Amino acid sequence: MQLQLSEGLKEISHGLWEGKLEPEIEKGFPGQLEQWKTAPATVQMPEGENLQQVWERGMAAWNEVVKSAPPNSIGLVVAHDAIDKAVLCQLFGLSPGHFWKFKQGNCAVTVIDYPKGLEGKPVLETHNITTHISGSILDQTAAGAL
Repeated sequence: MQLQLSEGLKEISHGLWEGKLEPEIEKGFPGQLEQWKTAPATVQMPEGENLQQVWERGMAAWNEVVKSAPPNSIGLVVAHDAIDKAVLCQLFGLSPGHFWKFKQGNCAVTVIDYPKGLEGKPVLETHNITTHISGSILDQTAAGAL
């Protein structure tokens, strides 16, 4: 299978937050970073995206990948943590408010299976495996990431 790029799987646009450290974000946009950490579905990042936008494009891209895969095949999707967490929430019936319930480390492996085909419910086989990076079952790759 050939590598295919999908705009729908690109990372959330942090807009004016891009490239800034947390103290800089807090100084420029007081209270918004804490709101992002506690109620992410309520935040519109200045000149960036909100979680609903990521939610919609990420799931549309995921569905396209899954539907285009040959039966009984194995696919690889590489994306950023915001996309991963948004897709996981949707696949398992959780609202955007559960976004922070999933941790997604850098280069982490998550396996989602469709044992009854696309008409059946997905199964989370494993999530956030980073032992190939850190040598530990406890992920430290995304410490401090938004």
